[in-house]
Amino acid sequence: MNLLQAIILGIVQGLTEFIPISSTAHLVFASRFVNLYDGDPQKLTATMAVIQLGTLAAVFVYFASDIFNITAAFVRDHWALLANRSRLSFSGTNGSRPMWLSEDAWLGWLIILGSIPVGVVGLLFKDEIEGALTKNLWIISVMLIAVALFLTFAELVGSQRKDMRNIGIVDAIIVGFAQVLALVPGASRSGSTIMGGLFSGLKRETAARFSFLLMIPAITASGLLQLYEAWKILPGDSFLPLFAGTVVAGIVGYLSIWFLLAFLRKNSTAIFIIYRIVLGSVILILLWRGILSPDV
Repeated sequence: MNLLQAIILGIVQGLTEFIPISSTAHLVFASRFVNLYDGDPQKLTATMAVIQLGTLAAVFVYFASDIFNITAAFVRDHWALLANRSRLSFSGTNGSRPMWLSEDAWLGWLIILGSIPVGVVGLLFKDEIEGALTKNLWIISVMLIAVALFLTFAELVGSQRKDMRNIGIVDAIIVGFAQVLALVPGASRSGSTIMGGLFSGLKRETAARFSFLLMIPAITASGLLQLYEAWKILPGDSFLPLFAGTVVAGIVGYLSIWFLLAFLRKNSTAIFIIYRIVLGSVILILLWRGILSPDV
């Protein structure tokens, strides 16, 4: 990997990680365009996971105050419980939150709960996720269209009335299982989780914010694991360019978060749905005509 290849991948990662159009799909095309690692699926997977740490850093920076408040409240409330300064009660507010937990501490538990499905499935199917099948353009194109259709349905049936303070256990579980779809290339982590949030009645911006917070455990775990494995499988001279690409991904990713949250305050996800359907359809046609090879 050279510096130009890394910067291109960083820009693509930063633009597409948070916009619900599938970062994997675009990174696969970008890696083909720059002829990265001759299409080696394990090296591509490791590179993508490490560059994701840049967009993870963007989440930490953008939501720094939220993360601090959630962490501080989580520690404070549980310490108070252990010190017998609060009474254990499960008769919650809004039918879900235990009264001894603050809203921020409860949000911490919802993030943990919502992260379990993708963690379990990710570990069970680790080899398949890192293999060549997850870079297959047939799968990517079908998932681009399928999630677009599900997202359309979610826009139509979702009540879009819940704010962050109204998120409950069922909502976290729905969004958490929707995040499992992100393990399939072409689905899009943000697209899948925003879709899950809309199905559970969250407002668009709320669905996106919870989606980004829910990314933190999953991307941290996968990125650090792949970073360890990257030391073993990537060429030694690729790490400096990879670092540069990760920094670029973080900067572009920060701007993408700002854009998407501002956009969803006043607009639906229709433009992203149309883009996904058009892109997926074009890929399918090119595959059918034999112009594109389905594998890396």
